[in-house]
Amino acid sequence: MDWSAILDNAPDLGAGLLITLRLSLVSACTALALGALLAWALQKGNPWLRATVRVYIDFVLGLPILVLIYLLFFILPEYGVTLSSPAVGVTALTLYYGPYMGEVLRAAFGGIARGQYEASAALGLSPLETLRHVLLRQALPVALPPSVGLLIGLVKDTALLSVVGVEEFMYAAKQAISTSYAPLEIYLVVAIAYWLITLLLDTAAGALERRLIRHCAV
Repeated sequence: MDWSAILDNAPDLGAGLLITLRLSLVSACTALALGALLAWALQKGNPWLRATVRVYIDFVLGLPILVLIYLLFFILPEYGVTLSSPAVGVTALTLYYGPYMGEVLRAAFGGIARGQYEASAALGLSPLETLRHVLLRQALPVALPPSVGLLIGLVKDTALLSVVGVEEFMYAAKQAISTSYAPLEIYLVVAIAYWLITLLLDTAAGALERRLIRHCAV
């Protein structure tokens, strides 16, 4: 093992990892927001809106994310829309994971019996109080595990953004290998870093899920 290759490239790898985490955080928030809008449209929208949203969701679910990245980066400029590489990354991750988030939220809230809404209205609860005290208590424990799985997938898919020049973790690793000629050492660091990120997310989600179950049972 050439430890010097790791130490010499540690600053650049750290900077790339930080960019990966930032992209993941922003993309996760925007994908969740898009997913909430899609779930609302499927539940409350008019027939035309529901049909349009369903076509979009079905299209994205059958599309490899790399194809979506290429479409945004190479095809949009042909129509006068040019995005920076980080913007392409966030947009692609949002458009790709938003429908998945929407399906998770739709299933979580759709599983709540209609009587829960009627009982809340009978008790005089406002829509916000109903959401906070009734709906979220039942939906969050259901939605959390698949949502965390999607978040882990999103973090790992940021590695694909290196193909369009996003200077994230994998991009930094490739640059480090081109100068150090130590692919084993560099990719081992990358693999361990991604494993630790997913382990932390999974552990935090497990602890949060147990807390939610105890809290919702009260």
